[in-house]
Amino acid sequence: MKWQHALKDYKHYLKIERGLSDNSIDNYVMDVQRLVSFLNKNSILTDPIAISSETIQEFIYQTAKEVNPRSQARMISGLKSFFNYLIFEDYRQDHPLELIETPKIGRKLPDTLSLEEIDLLINTIDLSKSEGTRNKAMLETLYSCGLRVSELTNLKLSDLFFDEGFIKVTGKGHKQRFVPVSGSCIKYINLYITEIRIRQAIVKGHEDFLFLNRRGKQLTRAMIFTIIKRLVVDSGLKKNISPHTFRHSFATHLLQNGADLRAIQQMLGHESITTTEIYMHLDKSDLSRILHQYHPRNH
Repeated sequence: MKWQHALKDYKHYLKIERGLSDNSIDNYVMDVQRLVSFLNKNSILTDPIAISSETIQEFIYQTAKEVNPRSQARMISGLKSFFNYLIFEDYRQDHPLELIETPKIGRKLPDTLSLEEIDLLINTIDLSKSEGTRNKAMLETLYSCGLRVSELTNLKLSDLFFDEGFIKVTGKGHKQRFVPVSGSCIKYINLYITEIRIRQAIVKGHEDFLFLNRRGKQLTRAMIFTIIKRLVVDSGLKKNISPHTFRHSFATHLLQNGADLRAIQQMLGHESITTTEIYMHLDKSDLSRILHQYHPRNH
């Protein structure tokens, strides 16, 4: 069985059987492709069925010199998934990563922004340019609805249910959920649609996508990253900010203001409550600060 054939079947399995998004599939496949590159570079002639634990251990040892523990742990997890698939399909009987442990890593708390920092970023947008109105609507949507960047780029006009106060979001594994949308966010989206978007020449096939680039096509994830990075520089904020920072801030601010964790889980589209519970760690640090500041025993 050749690697190319195995990867093709594996991608089909991830999409059809596990229902993963294209981005997740690309990440899983990239882990295996990195192993294949190592084999080619070192002229190791083996296939997915015959590759040994020793060869994979050598690959992981070499890779550990190039990546941090978190990236290494993710890569090992990706390889384990691939060989689990081979065993599931009866291509292999043994698991070459069975005795390989992932490196111990601490739980990374997500970066967040204060409301003042979010306002600073949004107010930095140059509204004299046509894309300024679009960018303001995008950032308001990221923060007001807690969307992933891929969910933002895939948002469609037909997903907007403003009369009911919701938007329909298509998340990981093509799972759909309805998320409440604030009045201010509705205002900025409508402003973009009626003032800017309506004047654009839209490329066929992109008519339903909400946020478009200058050429009338669906905005890419990379472009949204670039827009935010430029705003961070222009605003003078000294933080590492990405589109996901707005999602983290959305969840943290809801929790700090008394929102129920399960409600936050539903709005974020987390399959497991455990994923959402990371925000409890952020909130606990804030509670600790309040205790030390206001409790009489700490004065």
